[in-house]
Amino acid sequence: MPASRRRGCRIFVALGLAFFLAAQAGNASRLTEKIREEQLRVERHQHQLEERRAALHVAKLRENDLSHQLSETNNAIGNVNTRLGQLDDQVHVNERRLAWNQVQLAAAQATLRRHNDAYRRRLVQIYEHGDLGYLGVLLGATSFAEFVERFHDLQLVVRTDQKAIAERKAAETAVRRVQAQLEGTQLTLQGLAHQQEQARTQLQGLASEREQLVAVASDKRRQVAAEVAQLEELSASEEATLEALIVQRQQELAAERAAAERARRAGQPGPSGPATAGSGYFQWPVTGPITSPFGWRIHPIAGVRRFHEGIDIAAASGTPIAAAESGRVIYAGWYGGYGNYISIDHGGGVSTGYGHCSAIYVSVGQDVARGQAVGAVGSTGNSTGPHLHFEVRINGKPIDPLSRLR
Repeated sequence: MPASRRRGCRIFVALGLAFFLAAQAGNASRLTEKIREEQLRVERHQHQLEERRAALHVAKLRENDLSHQLSETNNAIGNVNTRLGQLDDQVHVNERRLAWNQVQLAAAQATLRRHNDAYRRRLVQIYEHGDLGYLGVLLGATSFAEFVERFHDLQLVVRTDQKAIAERKAAETAVRRVQAQLEGTQLTLQGLAHQQEQARTQLQGLASEREQLVAVASDKRRQVAAEVAQLEELSASEEATLEALIVQRQQELAAERAAAERARRAGQPGPSGPATAGSGYFQWPVTGPITSPFGWRIHPIAGVRRFHEGIDIAAASGTPIAAAESGRVIYAGWYGGYGNYISIDHGGGVSTGYGHCSAIYVSVGQDVARGQAVGAVGSTGNSTGPHLHFEVRINGKPIDPLSRLR
């Protein structure tokens, strides 16, 4: 091929590469702007989500507190009902005692009446006829010894009558005293029962009021929970869009690498492509134990079964995070539940991600070297404590980072 023709081909290739690179640069700029806009939307929705989650937490606490108060009120009503039942039993026992004492009192009074009647008749007899009965008994004795014996017998009879009357009066007094005590106890029990009944009525009113408050709190909690679920769906959709844009940016970086390689082969100067990973294996970004492996798990905040797309490495807040391999930063900023997040493209569709950072030291488009500090460990986003969430993705699909870490 003549030299002039070869020069023409090189010029044509150079012009084509220049136009391609310029178009790629324009596309990259527009895509970067799209990523930035989507990032802002994700941040905005994430802030709204965090606000509503906080409101949901408050609503749950309010509902739980009111439910606890309602439970305490219902327990108090149960205790009052138990106490009322005990008082009813005591009242019934007391009433039975009163009834028996009434019987005893009536019997004592009847006996006393008989003795009093006999005593009055005796007095009338003595008044009208003189006390001839006892005297006749004494004069009927045939000897002095019999007279003495009859005299002692008559004394015994008189004392027995007097004692019987005294005992009946004492019994009547005792019965009346017990009767008075039982009646006082009855009044006390009835007063206590009345107080307990009033307390039960008040507690039932309080329980009804608290049931209404619990119902209102439950409605509020469900409303906020629905808002949270809606925002979570929206955030998930926005994050998926952002992730698609990042994958698209990875594809553009791959095209830039290919263009740079073609320029190099054509012997034409041009911008160097993004750095590519060497062996395909990565160094550990931080040192620490794995607190949550790759795969399905119960989400520590949501409490539902979700797929964990990376590994969690425990480390103190502020610990430097090293780039697992050389590459170009394709995302650096807030990324939904990941909090502050960094994504580094390493070529060949391979990227690494670093989530929950407390600080970010790099920016989008920056080339980084293996082991370079790109951020610091933190607990931003959906996190229960300081740690690094580390991901490895191939063409946007997560794989177990342990298969690539050395």
